Amino acid sequence: MTSDVQALYQAVILDHNKRPHNFRALAGGRSAEGDNPLCGDHVVVYLRVDDGLITEATFQGFGCAIAKASASLMTDSVKGKTVAEADELFQRFHRLVTSPPGAPVEDLGALSTLAGVRQFPVRVKCATLSWRTLQAAAEARDEVVSTE
Repeated sequence: MTSDVQALYQAVILDHNKRPHNFRALAGGRSAEGDNPLCGDHVVVYLRVDDGLITEATFQGFGCAIAKASASLMTDSVKGKTVAEADELFQRFHRLVTSPPGAPVEDLGALSTLAGVRQFPVRVKCATLSWRTLQAAAEARDEVVSTE
């Protein structure tokens, strides 16, 4: 990773950790809870889904900077997408953060800045926790999502 890309990665994570977007509860929609026991991350993802379209996505929780930044970027990215489109975006994001460090970075907009996670494989669970929790909320599954 070049020093410019590394600096952008760090800046985006720090910014979204300090000032996460969509960090609030959402009444009247779907929700799911997720835990990463290894890192101590805990997230609740809230969705409003109308006719298969995600019209609102928010989250609350605590944890490491990567987990919060990923949840913040995720909620921005899935609004206005269908549940199926959000799931496809998660698949692309997962490939992004699990591909080898030297692999090309797919353009996923602001989510691409989290490609730096691939340098730290143990942090992939932190980056994907909110996404797995989003899937559970979208499917209205009544279970706690765990990375373990």
